[in-house]
Amino acid sequence: MAESQTLETPDLHPQTILILNPVAPAVITAVSHRFNLLKLWESSLSKPQFLAAHAASTRALIVNGSTPVDAEILDALPRLQLIFSTSAGLNHIDLPECARRGVSIANAPEIFSEDVADYAVGLLIDVLRRVSSSDRYVRKGLWPVNGDFPLGFKLGGKRVGIVGLGSIGSKIAKRLDAFGCIISYNSRTKKPSVPYTFYANIIDLASNNDVLVVSCALTSETYHIIDKDVMETIGKKGIIINVGRGGLVDEKELVRRLMEGEIGGAGLDVFENGTEVPKELFLMENVVLSPHKAVHTTESITDLKNLVIGNLEAFFANKPLISPVQV
Repeated sequence: MAESQTLETPDLHPQTILILNPVAPAVITAVSHRFNLLKLWESSLSKPQFLAAHAASTRALIVNGSTPVDAEILDALPRLQLIFSTSAGLNHIDLPECARRGVSIANAPEIFSEDVADYAVGLLIDVLRRVSSSDRYVRKGLWPVNGDFPLGFKLGGKRVGIVGLGSIGSKIAKRLDAFGCIISYNSRTKKPSVPYTFYANIIDLASNNDVLVVSCALTSETYHIIDKDVMETIGKKGIIINVGRGGLVDEKELVRRLMEGEIGGAGLDVFENGTEVPKELFLMENVVLSPHKAVHTTESITDLKNLVIGNLEAFFANKPLISPVQV
């Protein structure tokens, strides 16, 4: 019978790993060479059928940052013991439920920090100096016709508020400090070891800065942390850079304010609905858009591959995980 008419034969290999949605190809290749890897997107079975077919064999699950792991998934995989998230953020995983069931979590907490910090600075420079916009101006042949391109704005001396001074936020601050920016931040707690001004209230942060760089984790508390009140406070010349998660910014409100000239500009690597980017943003020269690539470089993917393999080998050898998450 065709696969679509029957369940796949369960593979009882002791080192079986399941992936629901594609992750970096280099990671898939490396894992496939060492372990028994099951890929949902290559199966003709439905998701429930696929999970049921491999429930008895699956001990580890690899997910990307957009793949939810909830009680339904955990119910379907009763022998699951490890979830590896290829992202630093964990808002897509039901951590309390995993803890209740004794499922270990590992992630990639530091691998992408340097690259994301570089990218955040790049987005800000692009918005201020209009690099992408001027590139389009030249490519369209407008320079000899319309003359000089409009002036941009200086980076040095800008007051920059970092929302979330964790691993990524700290590296963004360090880079912008070197450019001569005045740094302050908002975080869950004050960081006594850093020299930057701390604002416990996000509105206070916005009122004292020209730019907000959003790099915190997405939780129920930080959802839409950049809301209409924050946008109103930072004002018409304010710039918002988001290299965190799309849900950190009230996207509809941001689009409206950009259209009406109530925000100075934005650099966005992430969006509320994944790849569904508001079309209004396409026509805005003061907005720089990026397809969620802040974390990805050739080097970071190699590091991720090695981290995934290291954690899986440790798990199957009953050794401590390399990058465990405390749940």
